[in-house]
Amino acid sequence: MTDKNVCVLGGGAMGTACAKVLAQQTAASVTLWVRNATFASHIAETRVNSRLLPGVELEPSIHVTSDVGVIERAHIVVVCIPTRSLRDAMNEHASRISADALMVSAIKGIEVETLTRPSEVIQDILGDRPVVAFGGPCHAEEVACAKPASVVAASDHLPAAEIIQSVFSNQHLRVYSNTDLLGVELGGALKNVIAIAAGISDGLEFGDNAKSALITRGLAEMVRFGSALGASPDTFYGLAGIGDLIATCGSRHSRNRHVGELLGRGHTLAEIRDGMQAVAEGVFTAQSIVQIAEERGIDMPIAREVYRVLFEDKSPREATIALMKRPLRGE
Repeated sequence: MTDKNVCVLGGGAMGTACAKVLAQQTAASVTLWVRNATFASHIAETRVNSRLLPGVELEPSIHVTSDVGVIERAHIVVVCIPTRSLRDAMNEHASRISADALMVSAIKGIEVETLTRPSEVIQDILGDRPVVAFGGPCHAEEVACAKPASVVAASDHLPAAEIIQSVFSNQHLRVYSNTDLLGVELGGALKNVIAIAAGISDGLEFGDNAKSALITRGLAEMVRFGSALGASPDTFYGLAGIGDLIATCGSRHSRNRHVGELLGRGHTLAEIRDGMQAVAEGVFTAQSIVQIAEERGIDMPIAREVYRVLFEDKSPREATIALMKRPLRGE
């Protein structure tokens, strides 16, 4: 493990979990930067992120602060900020991030306004430098409790991915390296939209057959979309694709599946948002995916129906009927 300074940006569940993983590597100096000073002080004093990871105690070695000065001293910066807030955060901290700092994205989404991936947003603000993105099934609630998990660290620059692979790997977390940054980031974004569909199926109590079909055909949409944009199809059959898709569509920890379930039960998106403390990235990603698909002529029926339920007041049952009555074809 490197003995350099590592700063995790973001006091959410994933940021807290990343800090815990890094702190288990004793040679690292780990700082968790939390924007809200009061919340940062609360976590620092209690050693627990009671709002998003209740009951999970932080290691004594983790420094929790809202002081932006810690960013300037970081050799590795792990960004755990929601996609919709990423650009503002990068603009705010650009002057504080060293030109030599290795950037890591633990974000799974696509920016709505620009249709760009998290790594592209980071590079747009900080300049052309290697960015490593995490993909794969990694619910923060389980990673933080040291339950076994496997993820992939992807970068167009393989040595950067291998550094992060080494930094994060331990007896509880196995990290693979990958050079298909595009595919890994698209997989992480797309699976959230399919997970909303799976949640809708749960909310409507459609059963195992329907949900299995959604996951299978959802994967087909992910491969189709990714291939059209230039990603490797193989990536979607790995941890960042089918692996993350299975976890997100089936887990009680999945915020995206939970949003879908509530939609299936008749709640409105506004009601759901009011009742959630954390961001469900798939809600925003559905907008980006559908726009890109329409511009490029990519057939994305599940994603399109999810979008219509979210933003066009289409009922979940009507959306299901629309999918089932599509023209028949070969698999």
